[in-house]
Amino acid sequence: MDQSALSWDHCRSLLSVYRTGSLSAAARALGVTQPTVARHVEQLEQALGGAALFTRSPQGLAPTEAAETLIPHARAMEASAAAMVRAASGPDDALAGTVRITASEVIGIEVLPAMLASLGAVHPQLTFELVATNETADLLRRDADIAVRMVRPSQGALIARKVGDIRLGMFARQDYLARRGTPAAIEDLAGHALIGFDHETTAAQSLRDRGLDIRREVFSFRTDSDAAQLSAIRAGLGIGICQVALARRDPQLVRLFPDTMAFPLETWVTMHGDLRGNQRVRLVFDHLATGLSAYVKAGHSA
Repeated sequence: MDQSALSWDHCRSLLSVYRTGSLSAAARALGVTQPTVARHVEQLEQALGGAALFTRSPQGLAPTEAAETLIPHARAMEASAAAMVRAASGPDDALAGTVRITASEVIGIEVLPAMLASLGAVHPQLTFELVATNETADLLRRDADIAVRMVRPSQGALIARKVGDIRLGMFARQDYLARRGTPAAIEDLAGHALIGFDHETTAAQSLRDRGLDIRREVFSFRTDSDAAQLSAIRAGLGIGICQVALARRDPQLVRLFPDTMAFPLETWVTMHGDLRGNQRVRLVFDHLATGLSAYVKAGHSA
């Protein structure tokens, strides 16, 4: 393999074709021409000894085993390139530049924007990149500068601060309960419209351990998006689980079984140890830790 022939542009095209499934879609995503993407993939194949990276299928271009092997490394290059751009956006000792944050769907959509808005009002030279996903970002690979996680980080190279346990509860809208009645016991849920997952999750087993018959078939509204589940509860589609502090914002939501249906969700703010001297990252880290601590307390006072 000719390592000198490898190029980030080639790997970027590889990732784009892998994600989109076609040369034309990859070219549009990258803002280049289709022949350019095709040439990059071909040159990468040649640099790797001629192994094909994609094969044609009815659904488009399908990655080969060789491509699947390369993708994690290409993603690491992508994360490093993005981290370089963020590092160049401002000096370490300045409260200016870009900070990339990742958090779960609900926290990223419902909680963090207000916190970032208040910080941005004081420090307008800060730029925020927010990734709202339930997938765990690799901070060691620098997928993000800061992560809000619902599990304790295990990597020793990370700085982690626990902000508390976010409380989850079972809720329904008042008009739903007016139509269908308020269940007096957990057993009464069998006659109600329930909101839950489409594919099996580890959280489902936790609920079963608490006596709930949680299977995909029992849900009247199924989605793997926590944000969509929250929206369904707010719309009055049925009974579901959401964060207590969020439910407090909507006076139409009624909590059910507060003594038995209470689930703690430990919450951590983390960042790479190498960023401890970066003033803008440290500022955002401390601001989010303070704001999320207050958010956790709001849920416990409900």
